[in-house]
Amino acid sequence: MKQPTTPSPITYEQAFQELQTIVRRMENDELDIDQMTTQLKRAQQLIKLCRDKLTKTDEEIKKILADE
Repeated sequence: MKQPTTPSPITYEQAFQELQTIVRRMENDELDIDQMTTQLKRAQQLIKLCRDKLTKTDEEIKKILADE
């Protein structure tokens, strides 16, 4: 029996691009109230993902620079 595959992690650029799309759709009143709720929840997830990736990258850069 085949194991279910886990989705590949989203990149920072993909998350940021999706956030931009959500914002654009909100600004253009393209979402109804139900879609708005769903998209706001998704935006929260994307913001957390971006923040986490930036924090991790910052820590890695500091470690590299400290090792020099």
